[in-house]
Parts: sequence; C-alpha cells; structure tokens
Amino acid sequence: MLLAIDVGNTNIVFALCMGDTIVHRWRISTSHDRTADEYAVWLHQLLALEGVSHAHIDAAIISTVVPPALFNLQRLCRKYFQVEPLVVAVGQIDLGLTIDLPNPAEVGADRLVNAVAAHAIWPGSLIIVDFGTATTFDVVSATGAYQGGAIAPGPNLSMDALYQAAAKLPRIAIEPPPEGKGSIGKNTVHAMQSGLFWGYVGLIEGLVARIAAEMPQPVTVIGTGGLATLFHRHTTAIAHVDYDLTIRGLIRLHAINTPKSLNTETEYI
Repeated sequence: MLLAIDVGNTNIVFALCMGDTIVHRWRISTSHDRTADEYAVWLHQLLALEGVSHAHIDAAIISTVVPPALFNLQRLCRKYFQVEPLVVAVGQIDLGLTIDLPNPAEVGADRLVNAVAAHAIWPGSLIIVDFGTATTFDVVSATGAYQGGAIAPGPNLSMDALYQAAAKLPRIAIEPPPEGKGSIGKNTVHAMQSGLFWGYVGLIEGLVARIAAEMPQPVTVIGTGGLATLFHRHTTAIAHVDYDLTIRGLIRLHAINTPKSLNTETEYI
C-alpha cells in the first residue's frame, strides 16, 4: 500500500492508498518541530484503529511546501515503514507534464501535483483553484503544459487578518450571510460575512474570467481544497470539485515513477 503525504502550510494529510483508491486519510496540523517518532506514534494509533498493520505500507511519496518538515517525514518512512519515500521535486522525478516557466523550481509542489491529477482526469485546458492557506489558480494547457497562474490570500487568512487588525471586529466563519439577508449587511457580522464571502466569490470569478480570456481555447475550472465545495455552491465559475485532487496526483506520480514490476497492489486484512 502507498502512503501519500501532502504537507501544506496549515495541515499535513496522510492518505493510505491501494491502486487508485484512497482507503484512509488523516490530517494533522503542520509543525516544523514535530519529530519522526511523534509522527509514528500518532500514525500507528490511527492505523491500528483501522485494523491496518504498518507492515502493509510498502511505498511512500511526499509533497511539501514546508521544507523544514521534509527531513522528519523522510525519517518516519525510513525508520518505521522501511521504505524510501519519493519526494516531489522539479528535475528529480518525472512529472508527466512540462513546465512552461522561466524558473520551474519556483513552483510549489502542491500546485504541480494538482496539475498532474487534473490533466489526467479532465481533457482540454484547465484552471485549478485550490482553496488552502493561500488560494492558487493554476493553468494547464490541453497538451499538458503547466503555464503558471495566480496566488491570492486564502479566505481564512483574509478573515484572520481582518480580525487581528480591527479591534472591534469579531472572528467569524467563512460563509454567506443568512438566506434573505442579501449583500448589504445590517449588522457587523452580516457585513463581514458579505464582504468576506461575496468579495471572495468576486475574486474567484474575476480571476477565472481574466485567465480564461488569455487562453487560446475554452477552459474547464476545477476546485479543490477545504472550502471548494462551499464556493462551488455559490458560483458558476467552478465546473467541478475534487476534494482529493492532490492525493490523486501523488498516486499518479508514484505510478509514473515506479517500475511496473514494483507497482503492484497489496491486499490487507
């Protein structure tokens, strides 16, 4: 079984995969200081709860946008699972797509992994909107060339900045104002909900429209990340949502970079 590890700025997702199927997934907050032993204790308990032995994990792949976290995650894989993890890095693995940028090494691993998965699933030109700590807009051509994109502060990051900088404003959840309240807030909370949520919808629609206008062919827009489903319900700019897009990309990258003789499925009890 494959252990796919996606390290984001806020959370790390561990996913246990068999073939193309995501069997289990777990999430832990990202910490630069967490040791391999701490990861192991936490992960082994979760594996035990699902009736899975650590011995069933025979491969691993890591994508990280937090370089200091990489060492201990590699150590986790080597010490506790006896596998050498594949690390997503430009120039070191076969990505299955080209990078049409002056400096490919600048691109975050998560953005490339999303591009790999989306290009494999949907035909034609794509815009991938990933709602994370930052919201990224990534462009992939119909021929499989990663062409860049845009980076904006994520909704929760924007909300935190507003809460911390304005003494009288409360912390609120990212959601639209209650049904029937419209976009003109009649109290502070509704006004903040309107500005944050509908303002963000405007950002999504505006950037998607601008990027699409620069593309030679029609585009399909894919949403992923924690808030993708929420925004998808309130805008037609996003055509599809795949919450597991990054993990699917890691599965595909592992398959591309693993010899056929080793790329087999292992059954477990």
